[in-house]
Amino acid sequence: MNSSSSSTNHSPLVLKAPAKINWSLYVLNKRDDGYHNIVSLMHCIGLYDMLTFEPSDTIELVSDMDLPDNQNLVYKAAVKLRSYAGTKMGARITLKKEIPSGAGLGGGSSDAAYTLIGLNKLWGLGLDAGELKDMGSGLGADVPFFFDCPIAIAEGKGEILMPLSISVPYTLLVVKPSISVSTAWAYEKIGERLVGQGAGQKGRLELTKTGDKINNIKLIYDALKEGDTSFLKAKLHNDFEDAVKRKYPVIGFIKEELLNAGALLSIMSGSGSAVFGLFEDRDKAISVSSRFSSYWNRVVETLV
Repeated sequence: MNSSSSSTNHSPLVLKAPAKINWSLYVLNKRDDGYHNIVSLMHCIGLYDMLTFEPSDTIELVSDMDLPDNQNLVYKAAVKLRSYAGTKMGARITLKKEIPSGAGLGGGSSDAAYTLIGLNKLWGLGLDAGELKDMGSGLGADVPFFFDCPIAIAEGKGEILMPLSISVPYTLLVVKPSISVSTAWAYEKIGERLVGQGAGQKGRLELTKTGDKINNIKLIYDALKEGDTSFLKAKLHNDFEDAVKRKYPVIGFIKEELLNAGALLSIMSGSGSAVFGLFEDRDKAISVSSRFSSYWNRVVETLV
């Protein structure tokens, strides 16, 4: 071992882990492994958690989150990577949260992805993105997406990704009520609906529907590229929204308020509870944000 490198005074490595929104999200069916097959258009936004990595003898997580280390995806990612690489190196990881939890904005998944990226660099492991993605997939369905920011179509349980490019940024007002939605609960509700549709001769119909949904997602991406917001409004869909609105009517209230205040469109992100509205410009979004002062809210741009 080269002792000089371990005693070098490294400056901390700081990474920004972005949040994401789902422009549309369809849940197709339940898989044998307990996950669901989905198709979604996911887009990173300019809202970030900050991760700082410093060499240490052990894996140490410093965070203001009220969560045991063994339940935190950052800690889990660090332990998993260390085991995979067969290294004894450690790290002091400081996590500063800006992305709210239980919001459908992918904060925990993004933190996990950027922990793998950061530690791969800090420890000089030289693993490629594919290896890190595979590792991330075992931590959470959304983790692989954050290696393909800013925008991608996600299929399978979220790990089959088609990275895309976009040059138009969009201004969003993201609003989150005080409730947090459990992703597991949301999928359970979707599962009840899928079972309720019955079995029998629906196989062919389901395949057609799946084709339509994937096609819809591609059309939404085309509209985003071209700035066609009226087409977007007609096409956006989130399979989780109805069930979440039934349990938490505040979701529907926020959506209506955003539209009444001049949002070009509004939809819930992921399994909730955050709702976002698309605005023509930042000034308009900032002026409307004062209506939501009793909720967590941020004006952000989508990343390009």
